[in-house]
This record gives sequence, structure tokens and C-alpha cells, in this order.
Amino acid sequence: MEYTITEQKPTRALLVEADTGDYDAEASLAELFELTESAGAIPVAAITQKLQRLDPAACVGSGKLLEIRDYCENEDIDLIIFDLELSPVQIRNIEKETDVRVIDRTMLILDIFALRAKSREGKIQVELAQLKYMMPRLTGKGVEMSRLGGGIGTRGPGETKLETDRRHIKRRMETLKAQLRDVEDHRKQLRERRDKDGVITVAIVGYTNAGKSTLMNTLTDAGVLSEDKLFATLDPTSRALKLPNGVSVMLIDTVGLVRRLPHHLVDAFKSTLEEAAQADIILNVCDASSEESRLHLDVTRELLASLSSLDKPIIPVLNKCDLITDNMTGISGAVRISAKYGQGIDDLLKAIEDNLPKKLKRVKLLLPFDKAGMAAKLRETAVLHSEEYTAEGLLVEVTVDEIQYGRIREYVLKD
Repeated sequence: MEYTITEQKPTRALLVEADTGDYDAEASLAELFELTESAGAIPVAAITQKLQRLDPAACVGSGKLLEIRDYCENEDIDLIIFDLELSPVQIRNIEKETDVRVIDRTMLILDIFALRAKSREGKIQVELAQLKYMMPRLTGKGVEMSRLGGGIGTRGPGETKLETDRRHIKRRMETLKAQLRDVEDHRKQLRERRDKDGVITVAIVGYTNAGKSTLMNTLTDAGVLSEDKLFATLDPTSRALKLPNGVSVMLIDTVGLVRRLPHHLVDAFKSTLEEAAQADIILNVCDASSEESRLHLDVTRELLASLSSLDKPIIPVLNKCDLITDNMTGISGAVRISAKYGQGIDDLLKAIEDNLPKKLKRVKLLLPFDKAGMAAKLRETAVLHSEEYTAEGLLVEVTVDEIQYGRIREYVLKD
């Protein structure tokens, strides 16, 4: 028996921007193109309308809605994506007029999250965010609910739950919150263990698609997914990095940020972002080739401020500098790099060393043979460069912090 495999036709999407002047509509629309491509659809075109205020019935005016309808008919459009958050009534009215499925910016972002989440925590967070978003939109969604079953805006762990009643969804949300608390407790225990062991953590944060995962791979060969797509990394990844001075740190890659990220999405992913908030050093990475690079740095810094992280050393990292000639002056303490080609990595490592939370000393010791326990402790907790058995005792070269130095001071060899 022969089977015919039919390839699924790519989703053709029309993007709609309702510009009320509340934000940079042009930049936001450009980002929506990238988001649409990251979700696996083809952004065919965009239609924009300047408005003093949004139409409560269909977001855009009646004439513009007819233009959208005609374009969809003529260009075989499968999906309409609005670059703002729509009400259930607006979605229903637009779909009725155009006979095309409609989603908004938040639904698109949730869809990408659902596509990218791999870990248990990531999947829980995605489903919880989906349910929070859909909960107030359940009333009167009979037509839309019957159309769920695949495609952009309908994917994810929570899709089969949306046809149940509100009470069941509330129970599911409580279950997810309990599961998330368990994961957060486990993450907290890991952080406490790292603190107890004196592990120094360095978090890579920044706007999505800034090259954070590429930087992670360059520094540690971690093999983290690195694609030119928004939200390519959703789950945090931790890898050890040994600095040139011999000190080892834990490098953490986190989910990227995006402009106008709905507040409940920030809340849902708070535990992931707290990995950055709890780090000893924060690398604020931006795409220096983007016209929005300074804004991206500020967006990230604002989020860090909301997580009470501004007391930590924050190093601005200007990535993709191989694509620009502008020096981007005026950014205090910034390091220019190209993670893709390895340019400026030595400068970045030096900046990390300069911001280590503990003052470190590299010293030579001569430990008596009866201090074998001290030597064993140094092997576990310090950076051991060399050791050699001599007639007088164990000759050791190590890098230690101030506390460790106080314990071994009497055995330090003077130059």
C-alpha cells in the first residue's frame, strides 16, 4: 500500500497596526513581522491605520475593515494578526466580517512560548499564562472555540483545556500554580546550594534575538539553541565558565524580553527571570546593529529594577558590533563584542573579572605535611594552579578570596 504525504501549506498572515500614537508603531510592526516568522507563518503584508482611539467594535474603522476583508479574499490570507490586545467582541466581529481567523499580539507571543518551551517549568508557565489570558475571553467564544485544533495562536499545553468550563479552568490554574511553586522551591534550593558553595553566577539577559545564546555558546560551548528567531531560548540554561584568572563562574542564559510584553506574561515567567535577579553579575546584552539598541538596554534595565536587581554589577554588552561602524559612545562601562565571530570576548571576560563579588588573590603556599586537610580543602574551594611535593612540604599556587586568604596567610611565601 502506498501512502501520500501532503505537506502542510505555510500560514499566510496579514498584519494590522492600529496606530493611536501611544507607542512607536513602526518599530512595533517591524517586531511583529519577526514574531510572525518565529511562529512559522509568512507575513504577507501589513495594513496600518492612524486612529485617535480604537473602535470598541472592531478596533479599526469600518472602511479599513472592508479593506482588510478585500485584501484577505484577493491574497488568500489564512490569518490576521493585530499588533495589540483585542477584546473577545472585537475578535468575533472581525472574524465575522472577514471570514478569516484573527489573533492578537499576546496570543502570538503565547504561541511562540508554547512552541519553544521544553522544560517542565517552561511548559507549566506557558499553560498558566495561556489560561490566564483565555479566562476572561471564554464567554461567547462558541465559534472560536470550535475552531481550535491547530495552527498559530492555538498551540500549547493548555489548548485542550479551553473547551472546559470556568470552574475546571480555575482548578487547573490552581494545580499549575502549585506545581510552579514546587519548581520554584527546587530552584531556590539550587541557588542556596550555590551560595553555600561560593559559586559565583553571571546571568545573560536582554532583548530577544540580541545574540544571548550565541554568546553562551561562544563562552562555554554549551550547545544552546541559537537561531535568528525571537524567543529562540525560552528555558534557562546554566553552564560553567572558567575565567582567565582561573576563577570558575556559573553562566546562566535566560528568556529574551520584548517590547510591550503583557504584564501577566512577565508574572508567569517571573521565576525564570529571577535567575537573573539573583545573579552576582548581570550581562545586559543588546543587538548593537539595531536602531532600537539603546531602548532595548533601557527596557532590560527597567525590568531588572522591578526585580530589585540594580544593586548588582550590570555590564552593558553591545553585540553584533561587526555589523556597525558607530561607536555607540555614551554608554558607561559598555563592552563591544561580536559573539558570532569571537571579537571582544577577552574584553568581556576582563570586565567580568573586574566585577567579581569577592576580591581574589593569587598566592604561593608551602603547607606542612601535617596540613593535608587544608590542602584538600583548597582543592575543593579554591582555584588550584599547581602543586608540588618538596622536602619541606606541599608547594601550592592557588587563587583564593579574602576569607580563604585569612586562613592560609601564615603559609604564604613572600616574593
